[in-house]
Amino acid sequence: MNAKIAQNYLRTKVFTATPEQLQMMLYDGAIRFAEQARPALEKKKFDESYTLISRVQKILAELTSSLKHDVSPELCGRLAALYNYAYRKLIEANVDHELASLDEALNVLRYQRETWALLLDQLGKTKAAAVARTLDMPAPNARMEASISMQA
Repeated sequence: MNAKIAQNYLRTKVFTATPEQLQMMLYDGAIRFAEQARPALEKKKFDESYTLISRVQKILAELTSSLKHDVSPELCGRLAALYNYAYRKLIEANVDHELASLDEALNVLRYQRETWALLLDQLGKTKAAAVARTLDMPAPNARMEASISMQA
């Protein structure tokens, strides 16, 4: 029963997420699967590591296909090259059972996730500032300041 509740929660989270949040969820999922693949690869559980690394590859394919080259061709070209590089490293990790290749792909994913988090933070601040400028708030006066003063 708990698995069904978790599945419904995840489905609701995905369906109500903004595109920016979905992107973050993809990074999080890719990192989680890559981190789970690492000990499996170390222990030579190649079936398990293959399945987990394949999940990361599917997420990278989704990230690549969601790039909007018509909006920003140069940026999308760079991101596509980065995703392609990580994808190739994952192939090496799967075929040659190379931990270093898995770690390299994982580092790319972590860096991209961190960059995306910073971008979302900045976007949130920009949106909040834009909304704040549209609010019709009265200017503070002595009476208002006295009512919220911490000194009493």
